[in-house]
Amino acid sequence: MNQTQTENQNENPADGPNANGEPVIETRAFDAEVHQLLKLMINALYSNREIFLRELVSNASDALDKLRFQALTDSGLQSAEQNPAIEISVDAEKHMLVIEDNGIGMTRDEVVDHIGTIARSGTARFLESLSGDQKTDAKMIGQFGVGFYSAFIVSDKVVVETRSASAGSDEAVRWVSDGKGEYTLETIEREPVGTRIELHLAEDHRDLLDAERVKGIVQHYSNHVSFPIYVQSIDPADDESETESTPRKSVNDTQALWTRPKTEISDDEYTEFYGGLSGDLQAPAKWTHHHVEGNQSYSMLLFLPSQAPYDLAWNRDDRHGLKLYIQRVFIMDAAEQLLPRYLRFVRGVVDSADLPLNVSREILQDSPLLTKIRAAVVRRSLDMIEKLAEQGGEPWQQFQREFGNVLKEGIIEDPDNRERIAGLLHFASTTSTQPYSVSLADYLERAGDEADAVWYLTAENQSQALASPHLEAFFSRQVEVLLLTDPVDAWLVNHLFEYQGKPLKSAASGQLDIDEPDQVVDSKQGERLAGRIKKALGDRVGNVLPSRRLTESASCIAEEASGMNLQMRRILKQAGQDVPEYKPDLEINVSHDLLQRLDRSDDDVYSAELAQVLLDQALLIDGGELADPTGFVKRVNRLLASGAEASGAESASPGRRESGPADETSSSSADQA
Repeated sequence: MNQTQTENQNENPADGPNANGEPVIETRAFDAEVHQLLKLMINALYSNREIFLRELVSNASDALDKLRFQALTDSGLQSAEQNPAIEISVDAEKHMLVIEDNGIGMTRDEVVDHIGTIARSGTARFLESLSGDQKTDAKMIGQFGVGFYSAFIVSDKVVVETRSASAGSDEAVRWVSDGKGEYTLETIEREPVGTRIELHLAEDHRDLLDAERVKGIVQHYSNHVSFPIYVQSIDPADDESETESTPRKSVNDTQALWTRPKTEISDDEYTEFYGGLSGDLQAPAKWTHHHVEGNQSYSMLLFLPSQAPYDLAWNRDDRHGLKLYIQRVFIMDAAEQLLPRYLRFVRGVVDSADLPLNVSREILQDSPLLTKIRAAVVRRSLDMIEKLAEQGGEPWQQFQREFGNVLKEGIIEDPDNRERIAGLLHFASTTSTQPYSVSLADYLERAGDEADAVWYLTAENQSQALASPHLEAFFSRQVEVLLLTDPVDAWLVNHLFEYQGKPLKSAASGQLDIDEPDQVVDSKQGERLAGRIKKALGDRVGNVLPSRRLTESASCIAEEASGMNLQMRRILKQAGQDVPEYKPDLEINVSHDLLQRLDRSDDDVYSAELAQVLLDQALLIDGGELADPTGFVKRVNRLLASGAEASGAESASPGRRESGPADETSSSSADQA
């Protein structure tokens, strides 16, 4: 190897092996295109432009908290005795929004370190320096070091003026940037300690230069920040009522109710807070307030409303009731990760310092703590409902009317709490027809130890249920049947298979296993009639069977034990879903006059027409839809006409004897046909 080759190899060690013949591994740092990184953060990190004010107010709050903490051990801090506050000024004439605090401030090096270095959080580093009770008591919010740059979402220029409260620090600094990758830094004269941020709003965002709108944003996101926030308009035309003599009032509520001990809060305060939280003019039915302390702490304050919004039943994805806060700063209005759909009527707040968020603090990340808090929210919510149930009376009845059908969704969505939720559900029944009057426990208590099942019947409404032929055998045996008439009940019974060890069974099931009614049925006649009707109906039915349940009606539809009933089919059709072809099983009451007449008839056309009517009327009684309603009406008319002709012929025949039992039966059959 010549000298030139050796020099080249030394200059480019990664181009080949070293002197020992081993490959050279080179370590390099990532390069960053600062302009592109800022552009990405400004335009892609946040989904809502109003977030910028939340972030800047949070930074100001952290600065005030740092001053408060350091003042405990450093008596030399400047301005430590001043009233801590956050000032927001709106200058519409200059297109400028100003956020100012009298907090800890920053030195020149800290400005370069914290603002001039992207993603370096001064708050995070400060928290790392704390330990024990200090760290527990800290209420600081920032953690990523990027919230400040959200200012460039709405601004084309940002000016920061700051002076540190550290003892002997008289130097103030001005930082200026247009958010395109560079900034200027200069020393200035500034008397007060703290930080002032000027946002020169871009033309597209100058609609934010309205003091009332700014107040609304502050109250939405930062209403419970620990320090008072004042908003004023610099332009007198925006707010002529503000004068120097007018006492100022903070726009936020610095006392977050959920952070206070329960023993210090009155019922009126809870009720007032609920009204402001939910906008509901009615007092809540119940509330629960809990603080959980430990390595991971959180607070929750949950309310059970007295009345439901009009769209609660069908607007299942609108869950604005539970508000999530991180260190008293509002994060999201629809905390769906914490509140299941079937509890969407619950209102309240959850506040935690430890829940992991994405960088923009707009999305919760999955974590064991998130799972723990969600389970606690569900448990405490069900506790409230159970306490209301124990209280009983009109408040409990109103809850059932307002939220009972929504709570039923929990049977489907929350298998872990299925038995507990089932115990809170109430229905009407054949014994107590008042809506939401019978619980599953009530049913089993009335049925006694001999009960081997909980019987139910789904129907479109209570009148249809009570008139159903499926209940005839139960009425004759005085067996109570639950009447399930809410739309969700069609799904509920496909997920709730038993309660307290007793199976739930449909009274419309073809596999009816209660004692037969007191009727004598000729089995051969039943088989003969069933075969004849099956032949006439063909592919319209699956099977035709002599009934074990009917005592008065001529026919009914027998549901498959694990099949899709008529209510479910109708709901799915209305939702635009495809449903499989329906071939129901038909049960016939062999003792009924119509079936007896059909058995005696030799007229195949008449028999076929009557068989079709028996199926159609069974479908109609169960709330089904006829594929050919016109054909049904024509068949009924023909049967009525045929019955009338037969009756007229009998009346006109000479030497007609007086009607006996057989004639009465025939006449009754014709009338029913």
